[in-house]
Amino acid sequence: MTELATMDFHPQPQAGEARPWAFPAPERTTLGNGLTVLRCHRPGQQIVAVEVLLDAPLEAEPAGLDGVATITARAFSEGTDKHSAEEFAAELERCGATLDAYADHPGIRLSLEVPASRLAKALGLLADALRAPAFADSEIERLVRNRLDEIPHELANPSRRAAKELSKELFPATSRMSRPRQGSEETVAVIDSAAVRAFYEKHVRPATATTVVVGDLTGTDLDELLGDTLGAWTGSAAQPRPVPPVVADDTGRVVIVDRPGAVQTQLLIGRVGADRHDRVWAAQVLGAYCLGGTLTSRLDRVLREEKGYTYGVRSFAQVLRSAPDGTGASLLAISGSVDTPNTGPALQDLWTVLRTLAAEGLTDAERDVAVQNLVGVAPLKYETAAAVAGTLADQVEQHLPDDYQAELYRRLAATGTVEATAAVVNAFPVDRLVTVLVGDAAKIKEPVEALGIGEVAVVAAE
Repeated sequence: MTELATMDFHPQPQAGEARPWAFPAPERTTLGNGLTVLRCHRPGQQIVAVEVLLDAPLEAEPAGLDGVATITARAFSEGTDKHSAEEFAAELERCGATLDAYADHPGIRLSLEVPASRLAKALGLLADALRAPAFADSEIERLVRNRLDEIPHELANPSRRAAKELSKELFPATSRMSRPRQGSEETVAVIDSAAVRAFYEKHVRPATATTVVVGDLTGTDLDELLGDTLGAWTGSAAQPRPVPPVVADDTGRVVIVDRPGAVQTQLLIGRVGADRHDRVWAAQVLGAYCLGGTLTSRLDRVLREEKGYTYGVRSFAQVLRSAPDGTGASLLAISGSVDTPNTGPALQDLWTVLRTLAAEGLTDAERDVAVQNLVGVAPLKYETAAAVAGTLADQVEQHLPDDYQAELYRRLAATGTVEATAAVVNAFPVDRLVTVLVGDAAKIKEPVEALGIGEVAVVAAE
């Protein structure tokens, strides 16, 4: 008789006790050259993230040179006094690092990621880029050509075209916020190396800059390392630029960007609201999430699940420029796309959702799901050093205290349903919304006019 084989089963692993989590608190210091440093030791994070914030906002661009901040940002990785553009790229690759840069309304930001074992080398390259960028004529000319090539593609993209039109509608023509962040064809075409260097020399200096370093810093003498690299960057002393108030017109109206033959309509509905210094921000975040933050939100439930008009509609708040005195602002918006024949019905149902929200309010169940999704997933959201560094940099950029994000999660968890309802209703008043539609005006203008949500104007798509 054959003996049956037996198996030994190991005990099933049991889940450990949940540990409390809070957003990491950074340590703040200042180098001898005036550079502010935020550091955050994250054991196990072997990819170190470094963010550099430069006080070179878009509104500082000279008249007629919109886009020079973007070209300057991109040119930081195009060679230094030690390396040509090709050599600089090769050196970054040798140490397994990536370096990205972009310009936005608050200023220029550079983002470096590198293995902890190669941090010294990568910081040296970053310091060279900030200290002595080459800004070679040939490289600037290439960057300008690349940017000019991008613009037609952006104009052809319905969501990008809608964003451009909404900015133009919301802000006065004299405001930098009314114009494309990376410049237009007319302004970018006249940018040269002299303009880039002049912008750099006027606005880029360590005394008004901040560096954020996040990752596993075990065995790293960061003070010495920063002193030998970014600490060698010199520049004149200067005070941070004053932040001008944001002026906007959110009178309810509709602008159709005509795209004859378009099979769908891109929607972008927005207005300007308070920034993250306002006490209502947490409740506004929670309410906007209930309205259109996920697949289970009210807008998706009606427009996607019940009516089948769209693949998804989202509501959100995006900080434009922040100031501790309350003069900052955020863009409060609803975005999505619908098929052309149902543009009118979709907008009608969207406005019905907003009116119903004002009349009946959010439910406790909606509030609970939003808190769970926003607060409960935070530990996963910040698993990487880059995510932590990016949020810390946002806080610096928006003049917020270092413990802001941790406090925000506590406030979100403590925000009630009534408070969240009031915040989202105030954020999206049905009679104070600027609606931009990118689609076939011949087919959508008449049904949109019949809705009575504001005067309707039609502009060419360019």
